[in-house]
Amino acid sequence: MGVNAGTGVGARTGAGTEVGAEVGAGTDAGTGTDTGTEVGADADTGVRDRRDGADPGALLAVTRRLIDLDSAGGGSAAVPLVRAVMREVPEATAAPASLARTGSDRLAALAELCEVIGWILFDAGFHTAAHRVNARALALAELCGDRWTARLTLLNDSMLLAHTDHPRAALAAAARARGPRPLPPRVATLVLIREAHATAMLGARREPADLMARAGSLFLDGVSRGDPAWAWWIDERELAGHRGWVAARVGDFDRAVPLLRAAAAPSGPSYRHLFTAHLLAALTGAGAWSDAEQLIADLAPRAAGIGSARTTESLRDTAVRLLRARGHRHDRAPASARDAAVFLLESLTPTSH
Repeated sequence: MGVNAGTGVGARTGAGTEVGAEVGAGTDAGTGTDTGTEVGADADTGVRDRRDGADPGALLAVTRRLIDLDSAGGGSAAVPLVRAVMREVPEATAAPASLARTGSDRLAALAELCEVIGWILFDAGFHTAAHRVNARALALAELCGDRWTARLTLLNDSMLLAHTDHPRAALAAAARARGPRPLPPRVATLVLIREAHATAMLGARREPADLMARAGSLFLDGVSRGDPAWAWWIDERELAGHRGWVAARVGDFDRAVPLLRAAAAPSGPSYRHLFTAHLLAALTGAGAWSDAEQLIADLAPRAAGIGSARTTESLRDTAVRLLRARGHRHDRAPASARDAAVFLLESLTPTSH
C-alpha cells in the first residue's frame, strides 16, 4: 500500500468494466467473498465534474482517503469509496493505451490510486478484481516511468498470488520487482519477504529462513535516501510479523509464536490484525491450547468488526481445523479448545436481523 505527495501482473489491461461490475455487485466472482457493503450517498470522491480529467492533486487526496479508511477499518471499510471512484473517475478504469497523451503527473497519480485500490480489493476479498486493478496500476506506472509504484504493485500482486495458492507466480512477480539493479534497503527487504513466503509455500525449509535473515539484516540498515515514500509501513512489527508467518509456514512454531505475538499487539493499523490471525494458527499448530483459547476469548468479541477478509478467512480456517483436524503435537485438541473454536466461528458469522 503506497502513499506519495503464468499468472503474474499483466503488462496491459483494459478490463475496467469487468472490475467495476465485480466490485459493484459486492461479490468477487473468483472467490465468492461478499463484503456486505454498499456505496452510500455520501461516498463522494471529490474529483467530479472535470471535463479534462481528474486533477492530480484531487486523485492524490482521494488516494489518501482510501489509505486512511483501510488503515482504520480494513479493506471492507474502503470498498464504498472504491466503488465511487470507479464510477466517477473514468481514467481509473480506462485502458492505459487510451491515456497515452495524458500528462505524466496525472498518470502517476492514477497509477498510485489504482495500486491502492488493488490492495484494498485484495484485503476485502475481491481477488479477481484486485489482480486486474494491479495490472492496470502496473501499466499506468510503466506508461509514465514511475518505477517505484510499479515495484510496489508487483509486490502487492506477489502477496495476492501467494494468498490464492500460486506460489510460483508469486515468486516470479517478486523477481520482476527486484529488477536488474541493487535496491534501497526497505524495498529490498520487502522483495526478500515476498520471496520467503513463496519459497516456503513451494516446500523449501532452509531457503525461507535464509531469505528472512537477509531481510532482517537489510532492515537494520535503516531507511535510505533512495527508498520511496511508501516504504514507511515496513517497520519492526511488520518485519516481526512476516518472520513469524514464514516460520509458521515451514512448521517452526516455537519460533513463529513469539514473533507473531510481538507483531499482533492490538494497537496500530487494521491490516496488522492479520498477524493476530496467524498467531492463532501458530498456537494451534504448536498445540498451545490454553494460549489459543485465551486469544480466542480476547478476539471473538471484536471479530465481527474486523474489516479484512484475509484476516477473517484465516481465523475461520483455523477454527474449522480445530474442530476437524488433529494438532501437530497432540492427537487432538481438547474439548475446551474445540468449544472456543465454535465460539470464534459464531462470532465471525454476521447476525441476521
